[in-house]
Amino acid sequence: MHWACLRLPHLAMDAVLRQQPEPGIALALVTGPVQRRVLHAVSPAAHKLGLRRGMLLSAAQVLTRDFAIQEHDPKCDEQAMTMLASWAYGFSSQVSTDFSHALVLEIGASRALFGTWPDIERRMRSELAELGFRHRIVAAPYPHAAHALAQAYDSIGVDASHLQTALGRIPIERSGLPEPVTTALSRSGLRTLGPVFALARESLARRFPPEVLKHLDAIRGWQVPPLDYFQPPDRFEARIEFEYEVESSLALLFPLRRLTRDLATFLSSRDGGVQRFVLKFEHERFPDSELVVGLLTPERDATVLFDLARSRLDHLQLPAGTRGMRLLAEELPPFVPVARDLFDARPSQAVPWEQLRERLRARLGDDAVQPLAVQADHRPERASSSSSVSVVPSSLPPRPAWLLPQPIPLRGFGLQIVSGPERIESGWWDGDVRRDYYIVQTREGQRAWAFTAPGQEGPLMLHGWFA
Repeated sequence: MHWACLRLPHLAMDAVLRQQPEPGIALALVTGPVQRRVLHAVSPAAHKLGLRRGMLLSAAQVLTRDFAIQEHDPKCDEQAMTMLASWAYGFSSQVSTDFSHALVLEIGASRALFGTWPDIERRMRSELAELGFRHRIVAAPYPHAAHALAQAYDSIGVDASHLQTALGRIPIERSGLPEPVTTALSRSGLRTLGPVFALARESLARRFPPEVLKHLDAIRGWQVPPLDYFQPPDRFEARIEFEYEVESSLALLFPLRRLTRDLATFLSSRDGGVQRFVLKFEHERFPDSELVVGLLTPERDATVLFDLARSRLDHLQLPAGTRGMRLLAEELPPFVPVARDLFDARPSQAVPWEQLRERLRARLGDDAVQPLAVQADHRPERASSSSSVSVVPSSLPPRPAWLLPQPIPLRGFGLQIVSGPERIESGWWDGDVRRDYYIVQTREGQRAWAFTAPGQEGPLMLHGWFA
């Protein structure tokens, strides 16, 4: 078993339902001319009402009115297939979308990383269910064989020794042959592929087009045509359209969660991160509104991306309701996970510093959180800045965590000098400073950083507090 096929029989409907806040609604996708609207796909809830694919819309409305209608958009199917192919790329570098409503991928080389086929299958099913797509999964020695088996079976793995038998049991109408061919074979009394394999090749070549023999040879592995392999794009773009204008930011949280989750899936498949993405909100009478989400370091965790975007969305004022929401990410640098100890002693609810920093920037603004850098200057008020360029000396004397904007007299009783003095004398070129600094402990047990000018009498000047 070197190839797996992921059959997606309800791709069009699942691609729409996963964008709905209530996936259990009765929904029908319609297509065709205005005079003859046909149901292209129906949701499970609509199926329980008696609606079926291919039914006329007029007949469905006579049967029941308790279902919603939405126009089928082939672009939505393509977008979903691209997203799923990007997700499958995380399992294998050989992923093909040549088959309709299906993905085939090579899994022989993936076992060293993901384990045995049952392990791979369980992981695929779990992630596909989380993404919101119904599916059938089959493994076989050849890609065309896996696709043929997936049209009739689910959750099976067939090796080369049992392939002929498994293929022979496939019903003729699910064999992947053209409909006129399956009709002719059925009228001849052939119900499965087994009797078809027993027919003489000359007879098949004389009665049917050459594509029939090519298909039968491909699924048996006799002559496998080459496949076109999927290449993940260098940018991510996804869009969700709303049936009505959405004015509340609370109603935008569900589509925002879906878009950021899809972005995280895309990033994981290509082993990358995102450092900047843009949310665009479409309006009917106004230009699109944009919300830029920038990060200091690359990230790909779905929860982190959603929390950061939601915090910034809370401060966004839209000029009007939005009919669509689009996420665009073009800056996709490599992602390097943060190294942690094997036995991490942090509390379970503790937030990593990187995530806390991004959340503070999202809630308070980009300018409210700045990196602190050490500068090559002995004067305390100039020894640090928000510049990203830092000159770190080999060793630093004790310095307070909180430095006052301006020194103030330190008054009180029971002051005790813990250490000092430390002479700081510098800045003759732009403001000479000559001070003797002391670490002082107050009667309440606080530790302060204070100084006096050499040769001058007066109270100590408080310059900072130690944590």
